[in-house]
Amino acid sequence: MSVEERAEQFRGVLAALSAEIGKVIVGSEEVVEGVLTTLFAGGHCLLEGVPGLGKTLLVRTLSEALSLRFSRIQFTPDLMPADIIGTNVLVENEGGGREFAFRPGPLFANIVLADEINRATPKTQSALLEAMQEHTVSVARTIHQLEAPFFVMATQNPIEMEGTYPLPEAQMDRFLLKILVNYPDEDALAAILDRTTQRDTPRGEPVMAGAEILEWQGFVRDVPLAADVRDWVVRLVAATRPGSATAPESVNRYVRFGSSPRGAQALVLSAKVHALRASRFNVAFDDVRRAAHAALRHRVLLNFEAEADDVTSDAVIDDVLEAVPERVSGK
Repeated sequence: MSVEERAEQFRGVLAALSAEIGKVIVGSEEVVEGVLTTLFAGGHCLLEGVPGLGKTLLVRTLSEALSLRFSRIQFTPDLMPADIIGTNVLVENEGGGREFAFRPGPLFANIVLADEINRATPKTQSALLEAMQEHTVSVARTIHQLEAPFFVMATQNPIEMEGTYPLPEAQMDRFLLKILVNYPDEDALAAILDRTTQRDTPRGEPVMAGAEILEWQGFVRDVPLAADVRDWVVRLVAATRPGSATAPESVNRYVRFGSSPRGAQALVLSAKVHALRASRFNVAFDDVRRAAHAALRHRVLLNFEAEADDVTSDAVIDDVLEAVPERVSGK
């Protein structure tokens, strides 16, 4: 099978998954697209939106459509790291003696929903760092491997901040994409009412297994990246940093810290998924542009002046995309 045919097949896979999720989730096409992009890029995503917009339901529906083990962790201030990763407990062995045995926590699943992640203390939040980056968990000097695929989806409420602990920059950077979940429009809200206020509610059906996901994740990484597109990604990420030669005025004025190299990786991997979604086996400039906000908005850290002037990271990213040319003359 040619790469073009495989790209078309991948597009069909995305369409099938979106259709199954669409049986349950209404009016969130961009959110579903972002979640599936994160999944096939092999990363983790952060969903931000007010309560009641279906963030938890979306994750649960995705796990059903993928035939994967799903685990939900409700983050609260009294949650401890051992409640997430597991702990060693004293058990009786066959010979009648006692020994320590590891009892895995809810983190040992394929899809993990970290619900309201910013309600847990920094100590508990940091328990996710190793799992998200290395796909391992360390307990009492023993490293436990997490089963692949491993996908963390975290949610947080942007308006109810009392009693919360903002995610540290190191942890925010672990999320491939940050996806904003907005209110549905009136037509979508009407469809939600029709589906959820009657006796029978729709459910998604399994369409893919874990081994297939791993195979497609590898195919995504095989998509070639032309040097001029790569160089544009490099210049875009550099332009998010105050004081850089290509930074627009808004970056120098409103940004404390720009994107890390992980932002460039997130841009490229997301753009590769967007390219395959369009049945192309090459990354175009428009694919990068389409991925820019979700990949960079949580990596562009604003200062107090931005907050006072009501400037958002998305607005700064718009300025960066406009200011940085796709090609540099002479190259």
